[in-house]
Amino acid sequence: MRTHPAPVGAPIELILIRHLASRLAVPVFVVDREGDLVFFNEPAEAVLGRRFEEIRSMPFEDWTTAFLPSDGDQALAVDDLPLVVALRRGIPAHRTFDIQSGDGTRRTIETTAFPLLATGGEMVGAVAMFWEIGTP
Repeated sequence: MRTHPAPVGAPIELILIRHLASRLAVPVFVVDREGDLVFFNEPAEAVLGRRFEEIRSMPFEDWTTAFLPSDGDQALAVDDLPLVVALRRGIPAHRTFDIQSGDGTRRTIETTAFPLLATGGEMVGAVAMFWEIGTP
């Protein structure tokens, strides 16, 4: 298990979710309040076909299109991605859709996302847990 320290000054909730995610067996993807990627764990690397250490961070505009999310033959609108729904609307979201991993493989994933709030209710980011359909 690799450790990836959170950026200096990150909200404690982002630090804690990164710590938890690094120990989970399910793939996890974490974004900050602006929607920028701040972490994904080792199980996510296998599905995404990319290592977090190679990326480290990715702006919202890049990660929302990098894996070519689609619903069948049609590209999935950014606003329809569960992680974007959780971040922008502040509600949990779930969806099954296809992505193209970094190694070029098309994968169908099921994703559940939820907002990450600070103690006072302030949005500090969002988290998505996902898994490939048809894998144990």
